[in-house]
Amino acid sequence: MQELKALVRAALAEGIGQGDITTNATIRPDSRCQAWLIAKQDGILSSTKAFRAVFDCLDADIHDWKAIHDGASFERGDRLIEFQGWTAPILTGERVALNFIQHLTGIATFAGEFRKAVEGLPVRLCDTRKTTPLLRKLEKEAVVHGGCTNHRYALFDGVLIKENHITGAGGIRPALERAIKGTHHLMKVGIEVTNIDELHEAIAGGADAVLLDNMSVEMIGEAVKICEDANVVVEASGNITMENVRAVAEAGVHLISIGALTHSAPAVDLSLIIKNV
Repeated sequence: MQELKALVRAALAEGIGQGDITTNATIRPDSRCQAWLIAKQDGILSSTKAFRAVFDCLDADIHDWKAIHDGASFERGDRLIEFQGWTAPILTGERVALNFIQHLTGIATFAGEFRKAVEGLPVRLCDTRKTTPLLRKLEKEAVVHGGCTNHRYALFDGVLIKENHITGAGGIRPALERAIKGTHHLMKVGIEVTNIDELHEAIAGGADAVLLDNMSVEMIGEAVKICEDANVVVEASGNITMENVRAVAEAGVHLISIGALTHSAPAVDLSLIIKNV
């Protein structure tokens, strides 16, 4: 919670600067209001805690808080959150609070659409590290709220040898040899491959997992068959869209990682409405 509040305070400092001139000039300090967060389109909710933290950081004296839970689906016109508090800080924090919840609810909603696209298939859809700086934790939570799963959180919690690592190490085999020697026996080593020849080299080099980068659906199917006997985890990534994700899943991969879940999700249209009390 302290980490979240620090993030929110930084966002408020950016949004308010030296002070909210308009609110200070128009709203009495003793004014209180009832507020509602209204959905203007269908979606899946995420990060009510960030939304609430904005008003708590502004000492809005929030009472009678009611909210649907993160991960809940909603329809246009639904009241997602309602509460009472001091009018001035609620108006001052309105835009920052909406920026958080519209963006993160957009990610959850987008993730939910991808999840529906592969419904009934034994595949996990994962996010990537292509997140907004400093918002990774909230964005990855939003992915889960939408029904998808998280890939590694950061560079410290998994080995994934990618194109530039391979180049820097001098090739697939030396990159794998160094990675295997440099990690303990309980840590799996994954590597990115772009064609079938590289896949064979990765399996021979002892890779535990392979990331099939920008392969065609036909090539992915071939790669999956090769990996079955080698007991290698197969992940597909690169240019995954709503139109092709099911075909990729049907090719038999275990995981599909989708950068668009976080870097291209459109914000959901939500509105904060108040009434004086």
